[in-house]
Amino acid sequence: MTGFALTALALAPPEEPIAGGGRLVLAALAGIALIVALITWLKVHPFLGLTLGSLLVGGIAGLPMADTISGFGDGFGSTAAGVGALIALGAMFGRLLADSGGADQIVDTIVGRAGPRALPWAMALVGALIGLPMFFEIGLVLLMPVIFLVARRSGLSLVRVGIPALAGLSAMHGLVPPHPGPLVAIDALKADLGVTLALGVLVALPTIAVSGPLFARYAARWVDVPAPALYETGPESDAAGAARRRPSFGATLATVLLPVVLMMGKALADIFLDEGDHLRTVLDNLGTPLVALLIAVVVAMFTFGRGAGMSLREVSGVLEKSLPPIAGILLIVAAGGGFKQTLIDTGIGKLVADWVADSGLSVLLLAWVVAVLIRLATGSATVATVTAAGIMAPLVTTLSSGETSLLVLAIGTGSVFFSHVNDAGFWLVKEYFGLSVGQNVKSWSLMETVLSVTGLVFVLLLDLVV
Repeated sequence: MTGFALTALALAPPEEPIAGGGRLVLAALAGIALIVALITWLKVHPFLGLTLGSLLVGGIAGLPMADTISGFGDGFGSTAAGVGALIALGAMFGRLLADSGGADQIVDTIVGRAGPRALPWAMALVGALIGLPMFFEIGLVLLMPVIFLVARRSGLSLVRVGIPALAGLSAMHGLVPPHPGPLVAIDALKADLGVTLALGVLVALPTIAVSGPLFARYAARWVDVPAPALYETGPESDAAGAARRRPSFGATLATVLLPVVLMMGKALADIFLDEGDHLRTVLDNLGTPLVALLIAVVVAMFTFGRGAGMSLREVSGVLEKSLPPIAGILLIVAAGGGFKQTLIDTGIGKLVADWVADSGLSVLLLAWVVAVLIRLATGSATVATVTAAGIMAPLVTTLSSGETSLLVLAIGTGSVFFSHVNDAGFWLVKEYFGLSVGQNVKSWSLMETVLSVTGLVFVLLLDLVV
């Protein structure tokens, strides 16, 4: 049997519509509108917005309230069970990487070997590597001192250096597991995680090149700002104030890539080795996402934690501090699963599936458009991903494994389209870079748009051969 922990459950057939098409469309639009209004205008937490939106969808569609609540709970629980542990392990891994100085080691080694012309490309690589195991906001905070220092020492524009790094972070956040958005889309669509990971990296690399170093060349002409003198580097220190050593670059890079290698090894084994083959069985077990990330965290405790001279108590403290910041993310992701289940239970998903089948529209293009509209309305890439995945879930019964993975990526590329004033990331970048709203739109927002459109183009090109 192929597939990972997230795809172990068989895809349930779409529910038949419980009401007329007009009523179901009204229910879906009302639910999404309520979510958008609560998050955007009233500043309600997305967890509450998604929960209330689910109840409204069920009520308008005519689903008994008891069934609506039960379905939401089932979707909430199954999504939390499917991705919750993976997000927690990813947060632990990222915190160990940051607190040990391993992230700084990657940055300093790559940037230190790049000449001025190659610096934007080096920064894109740094952003991608740091973004692989880390959430976008954590990676941004971590990279800002480096971006400032590199811009000051090289004499390049802050935008010329910073945009490539942000492109690397954002592309990984939207396209590559174990980030919450891709994980919940994989879970909702029952995609093969290994195939999605491989295709995600394949799409992300050229997308980063176009939206990062190449776009930054032009954005730096529109927005030319110097780096502020806010940061100075110094050696990390332990609790006693003594200078702390960093883990080596080789050990750091190998640890960062370990879970990726394990999961991709499983995907390749499933393709090229016969079922029942001993090596395939071993790779299948090691490459299961939960096992791969668990192995990576245990290895990181030694290569990052002990490698940086941390005591076991300090390593334990780092792991403990990594979990509280992701509580909100876990609740949003799980509530997104509940909203998805409500859409399925009412039969709205079946209605959309039939409409798409009759319209002749590309499923990938439709998924991208749905994610873009929700992203523009809510400002949240994660909300856009989980909502679009719920709407598109009934369509995967007609798709192959590769096409289902591309559907995940199409949603992911749509979820990062044109960050603007309702996106917390917009203000985070604006304040760190010291830009006006207009300058931020011409640099950060346009970069996100270029990334989204370029990613979609590469997804559609892959669809021709997958």
